This record gives sequence, C-alpha cells and structure tokens, in this order.
Amino acid sequence: MAIQRDRFPSDGGPSVVAIGGGTGLSTMLRGLKHYSKNITAVVTMADDGGGSGRLREDLGMPPPGDLRNCILALANVEPIMGQLLDYRFQEGELSGQSFGNLFLAALDGISPSFEIAVSRMNQILAVTGEVIPVTAGDVNLVAEFENGTSVMGESKISAFKKQQHCRISRVRLEPDTPEPLERAIEAIHNADVILMGPGSLYTSVIPNLLVPGIADAVANSKALRFYIANIMTQEGETEGYTLSEHLSALMKHGRIGMVDVCLANVTAIPRHIQARYQTENAMPLVVDGNQVRKMGVELVVGSLSDEKRKDHARHDPDKLAQAIFSVVDEHCVRTWTEKGIRYIREY
Repeated sequence: MAIQRDRFPSDGGPSVVAIGGGTGLSTMLRGLKHYSKNITAVVTMADDGGGSGRLREDLGMPPPGDLRNCILALANVEPIMGQLLDYRFQEGELSGQSFGNLFLAALDGISPSFEIAVSRMNQILAVTGEVIPVTAGDVNLVAEFENGTSVMGESKISAFKKQQHCRISRVRLEPDTPEPLERAIEAIHNADVILMGPGSLYTSVIPNLLVPGIADAVANSKALRFYIANIMTQEGETEGYTLSEHLSALMKHGRIGMVDVCLANVTAIPRHIQARYQTENAMPLVVDGNQVRKMGVELVVGSLSDEKRKDHARHDPDKLAQAIFSVVDEHCVRTWTEKGIRYIREY
C-alpha cells in the first residue's frame, strides 16, 4: 500500500485531519497534499494579535490569519495569486495587514456566516481537501501559571510568562463552551489519520482541544492518531520541556490515551541556528523516548528538519509528510467498507 508522492490511490488517499494552527500546521500541509487529496485542516480561532487581531477588533469577525496560511498551503493557484494573498501592506492604515486576511474579511461581509465565507475561499482557491475553523465563536485564550497568576489573550501569553518566571499550569477558553463546527466533529469521526501539531503547544494545538466535543472525538476515534513534535522548545511557552512533557500537557488538556504515535526529529540543528534560539532561552527538543513509551505512545524518529534553512529550525514539508505516510503504511490496511475505502488501523 505504499503511497508515492503525487501519485494517489483511486480513492484519493487516506482521510487525514490535521489539528493545529500557525506556521507549523501550514508547513505540514504543504507536504501532505502530495500524498492525499482527502485532507481537512481544523484550525484554532484563539489568535488575537497582529493583522488578525486588528480585523477581529475592527470588524467583529473571527481571526483569519491561521486559516489564510492553511488555505494558501493547500491551494492550487498560480504563484502570482499566492504572492498576492500573502502580500502585506507596507504603509498607511493597512500597514502590516495581509491581503489574504482582507480577502477573507470581504468574503465574510458578503456571506451568511463566517463558516460559509471560509468554505467559499476554499472553493475559489481550489484547495486540496478543506480548511475549517474549529469554532466560529468569539473566543479568547486564558493562560494560568503555576504561581497562581493568569493572563487573557493569546498574543500576551509569551511576554507575561517570561515576567512570571514559571511554567504554564493550564490554558482555557473564555467563554469556555464555544460551539464546535459540526463539520470539524464529522471530519474527526470519519478520519483514517489524525495529526496534532506541529506548532505552538499552548497557543496553536491545545486550544482546539478545549472546544467542547473535539477532544472526545479524537479520543474516541479509531484513526491512527499522531502527535507531531516541534523541533525546538518555544520561548514564552515551553522552555525546558522535554518531548514527554509536551505529550503530558496535550493529554492533560485533552484526554489520556489520545495519541498512538509520536513523530520527532533527531537531526542535529546547526550551531549557528541553536545560538540564535539560545538568546530566546529555547533549545532543540529533548526526545526522552523511555518516558514517551511509558505513556503508551509509540515513538518514531527521523530526519525531519529543513536543512536548507539558514535562519530558523523548521520541518521540511516533504520529509515530514513522507515520514507520516510511512507510519500509516506500516499500521493501516486499505480496506473496503460499507462507507467506502478506509485505512483501518491494525492493532
């Protein structure tokens, strides 16, 4: 059942749900679309900073930035269109604002709902699969710290944490019971493969699991469920965390046993890049395999970093996708069911 890049089975490949947000999710999606046409990206809606935050405040719409990045990652458009949607204005009142954000804001203005606006952007840009918000509700992220303090606002968490000099105890949504998109629950229910991460643990991945019904849907799924580990720890969120501590935090906010496989990078990060991260008190993630396995999670490691980059440590989209689907090949059997072809996990 080996799946070759750009060559799909007749059914389009496994049904993949990728849960997260930020740069990590969009990077992974760029690789995934070469292996399956059946991709659903479920994207966090807790962003309140930058251009997204300004549109959220000015227009009262959900934040468009993470959705825009994921839609562009899965879009099938001419390069000039991609450049246009990614363009940021340099001057005036629109300085720093992305044209793609404004495009989605305009669609929201002419659509009956934000959910329909996002669906229309998917269609216009010929997205491989679909990108959907985890909720259309107006939500804010609240972080609580081990010293008893708390702060509201995704964009404020990093700076506040550095002031407190202690770890995040938990994050929560305000209000705490936003309505999940029915399509998100449905996609998770029908998934053959579920991917959580990579991306900021507390501000991109976990917020999705706080929306009622999402964590339960993942926990109850029969899909092969991955946690894709970050390459580095993150300033203002996970300084000093090992891989097993990332998993512990994920399951604490979600459900115990909701991860089957953890995929982690073991390629050495160049010293000059490490030196840059050290100024932010960040370092390559320590892969404490024995602790991960004690949690009942299979650990798969490989060379997943983009070695062409000279400034940041990032996943290579193609390497990451190839590693994911290699694990899927090993653990799943392509089977005909009454609902069509499914990739059934072997126990």
